[in-house]
Amino acid sequence: MSRKALFFDIDGTLLSEVTREVPESATRALEQARACGHLIFVNTGRSYSELGRIKDLVQPDGWLCGCGTYIEAEGKVLYHRVLPRELNRKIRKAIEDADMDGILEGKDGCYVGSPDSRFPVGRRFRKNLPHAIRSMNWNESCGDAEKFCVLADEKSDRAGFFRSLGLEIDVIDRGGGFYECVPAGHSKATAIDVVLDTYGLTLKDAYVFGDSTNDISMFEHVPNAILMGHHDKELEPYASFTTKTVEQDGIWYAMEKLGLLVP
Repeated sequence: MSRKALFFDIDGTLLSEVTREVPESATRALEQARACGHLIFVNTGRSYSELGRIKDLVQPDGWLCGCGTYIEAEGKVLYHRVLPRELNRKIRKAIEDADMDGILEGKDGCYVGSPDSRFPVGRRFRKNLPHAIRSMNWNESCGDAEKFCVLADEKSDRAGFFRSLGLEIDVIDRGGGFYECVPAGHSKATAIDVVLDTYGLTLKDAYVFGDSTNDISMFEHVPNAILMGHHDKELEPYASFTTKTVEQDGIWYAMEKLGLLVP
């Protein structure tokens, strides 16, 4: 098989959301694919600062982070887009005015408005990713951010908040009042194009693996789209192959069936 480029989401794809581990079979599949000459990339909505221990669990050729806002291959930064400082300030004010919680995500760290949150997801973020948080008061200290997430409930002015973003930000509804917000024109799909152009490959040479709504852009874009056994229904129309769950060795199963583990 000629050289291929494989792009993997993290949560629910490489990393089990049950055990919080990468199955040994998935690690072995990635290593074997690289030995066959294929390129391996992690393509995630997480910022680089949020990767955490996943960097110790898998060894890809590159990291595509923040839904296409940070792209690194073989240790070299290919692309990096940060939110302009004035837009950063505007977003923080809009989150507070709309009575929402927010997380500004950047390569060097993440920023939240206060130490606590009334939202369960916000509390989990503060508890589970302390290594990524640089400030618990973004009005006193806030560095560069590439993207952000917001949390809303019945007390929040969602409509007013999203109107305030205008056309500068694309919003991904992750469900349950959780929204992922990315600079317009950036996505997991645009990150793939940068990599393919760098290595002289085509879309037919690309394979994507994912499970959730923030993978839709790459599923729509790439013909070889592998859907994990546990997944969001919105991805089903774009999948070319449905594999097993993470815990059932879904990565190994798909890569073996698709011939990606043999030279």
